[in-house]
Amino acid sequence: MTDRLRPAHWLLLLAVALAAFLPGFSAIPPFDRDESRYVQASRQMLETGDFVDIRFQEEARHKKPVGIYWMQAATVHVLTGGQDTGPIWMYRLPSLVGAVAAVLLTAWAGQALFGGTMGLFAGLMMATCVILGVEARMAKTDAVQLAAIVACMGVLARAYLRPDRALPTGVALLFWVALGIGVLVKGVILMVVGAAVLVLGLIDRDAWWLRRLRPALGIPLFLAIVLPWLVAITIATKGAFFGTAVGHEFLGKAATGQENHAAAPGYFLATFWLTFWPWAPLALAALPWAWANRHAAAVRFCLAWIIPTWVIHELVVTKLPHYTLPVMPAVALLAAMGLTQATRRWRLASTIVSLLVGLSFAAVTLLFPVQLMGDLPAGSLVAALAIAAAALGVAGMARKARWRDLAIALPATLLAHAAIFGLTLPGLTPMWLSPRVKQVFDAHKPCAGSILAAGGYNEPSMVFLVGTNTRLGGGARVADHLLSDPACAIGLVTAGKEEEAFRAAMQAAGRQPVQVAELTGFNYSRGKPAILHFYTLSDGVITP
Repeated sequence: MTDRLRPAHWLLLLAVALAAFLPGFSAIPPFDRDESRYVQASRQMLETGDFVDIRFQEEARHKKPVGIYWMQAATVHVLTGGQDTGPIWMYRLPSLVGAVAAVLLTAWAGQALFGGTMGLFAGLMMATCVILGVEARMAKTDAVQLAAIVACMGVLARAYLRPDRALPTGVALLFWVALGIGVLVKGVILMVVGAAVLVLGLIDRDAWWLRRLRPALGIPLFLAIVLPWLVAITIATKGAFFGTAVGHEFLGKAATGQENHAAAPGYFLATFWLTFWPWAPLALAALPWAWANRHAAAVRFCLAWIIPTWVIHELVVTKLPHYTLPVMPAVALLAAMGLTQATRRWRLASTIVSLLVGLSFAAVTLLFPVQLMGDLPAGSLVAALAIAAAALGVAGMARKARWRDLAIALPATLLAHAAIFGLTLPGLTPMWLSPRVKQVFDAHKPCAGSILAAGGYNEPSMVFLVGTNTRLGGGARVADHLLSDPACAIGLVTAGKEEEAFRAAMQAAGRQPVQVAELTGFNYSRGKPAILHFYTLSDGVITP
């Protein structure tokens, strides 16, 4: 390989990324809860024609900016020929494009920092790590946000490392365009990029290189991207958007664990071995080299990219595994550079870690379907074998400090992705309750225009699949729904207190509901089994 990436290398990265991201892309049902909230809000933009305010049913959704909703709505509008909604894979396309772009941009940034070969290896790691594989299949912000962040950091790397070369205007303006898109998508880009620039400025005691970004041209371009919607949403919500997005969503996460996602510092270090699987052990092996070379400009740049953002997220109370995704490209680059420089002791440690993590991951892949369904799907067996093979390949890379074993690790990892996402996950029927709710609703709704009310099982994926008019609440509200429209209404309640409240309300009204169906499964959002009972007050004959 040469020090610069050639067309064949870009094609290889594209092919590997698609091979990793496409299995299960359309087969996996909508995830709860974040993905389904995003796609339902995007769907409602198409239904209502309001592309400024963001809503989930009647609830204002002012947690994130509008960028990803526009991308999803535009994609569905174009692919359906102007329809209000489409299948889940259409909403996921912006995330797929963002993930592929992030892989290519990692290689592009790596070429500036450490040369084309290391950029290629880092890009391959990003294409096949678990966390980006998950985000590529989820219609939410993180894959697109990652692409914007890596684009910014790739431009910053060129400005920081090459003082003797003029930064082309197009490259400089890419920074401002990516920054604007990133702000419209999520806003965390300001923290990642800003923290890296601040740390580099403090270490170097100089930020002269930032002038190479052509701020006189770039800042107006950035403002032209972000200001129109920011002004529009401020007017539409009378400033409430910023109170929610900044005060509750951003600052609130720092102080409290929102939606039961609180965790102690050290969480991201503990989950790193799975989120960056199978390459995390290589990052471990590279640690001594990275620290010993921390004064080298390229290594310093990567550390400034990683450490501030990682520390901030460890200190914030609310934690989810994907929060450290923005720094993974820099981790991949240091892992690629440090592999051949690792000492024997650290190579041995990373070899052991690779085997332990791989075997644990394989065991979970086997045990979870058995516990959920009482059966071992063929896909789980294939996945477990592929995971073990990938772990052995990475262990060989770490132990021998060579890239040749990538020929084992990379295909095995791709096979593991295909088996997990393409075969195993879509087949875990008990955990996909909402598609089954949709099937029961279609089979038993008394009228063509029937509306479903749900008590106890109130997951956003059900709203997306069944319809925006789906009514959420408790058992008493389901009873009110049936009583308000006895001929056409249909409701579901979870067995237990919600069903008791439902029956009590119906008894008080002097009516006897008819149970038309029962579903059993596992509500993974709550981590417990669920039994759903469907009721009507009609004879079950569908009327127009």
